[in-house]
Amino acid sequence: MGKLTKKQKEAQSKFDLEKSYSLKEAADILKQITFTKFDASVDIDIRLGVDPRKADQMVRGVVALPHGTGKQVRVLVLCTPDKEADAKAAGADYVGLDEYIQKIEQGWTDVDVIITMPTVMAKVGRLGRILGPRGLMPNPKSGTVTLDVAKAVKEVKAGKIDFKVDKYGIVHASIGKISFSPEQILDNVQEVINTVAKLKPASAKGTYFRTVHLSTTMSPGVTIDKSTVTGI
Repeated sequence: MGKLTKKQKEAQSKFDLEKSYSLKEAADILKQITFTKFDASVDIDIRLGVDPRKADQMVRGVVALPHGTGKQVRVLVLCTPDKEADAKAAGADYVGLDEYIQKIEQGWTDVDVIITMPTVMAKVGRLGRILGPRGLMPNPKSGTVTLDVAKAVKEVKAGKIDFKVDKYGIVHASIGKISFSPEQILDNVQEVINTVAKLKPASAKGTYFRTVHLSTTMSPGVTIDKSTVTGI
């Protein structure tokens, strides 16, 4: 392990890495241990007692964060011409179909979310090898394949995010910015917890929520005392 920087040492001196904290305490600690000059993201990592290799234990869902994500989300809508005006009015950054499919095939992926319609998925589907590895492929389960593209755009812009357990059984999501108040961070975390709790697979045995950690960009992780979290 490399030597700790002065800032890292200072951060670790403000809390006990071996101790668990309440959500409120953790939100306060994050404020004290984040030294980035930019508005760092606040991240949650939830280790679940599931086996993602089994199809019936794949935990995936969407959640509307009460206070949003704190960042500007660039949205591309791939739709038919009759839906373009609605998508633009809802706040989409890019709207079109064939021209954007061609741009993506040429390597352009400078967006955060892509929303499309079931009726054009035959065209969009061939982009899977490009969009899939980047987590940009539209999916009905995340609400990004829909006939109501305007509603989907508004939800994403308001703070709706999607999440999926990784191969290690961990759900990772960015749930705000360090400039948020501790109360805003707490509200967003609790909403994610509540949503993940509802998605517990029937076949998952034993403890479902194993560990929960909060961190910010480049900060150490703070362990959450699960007994202080509603819904666990």
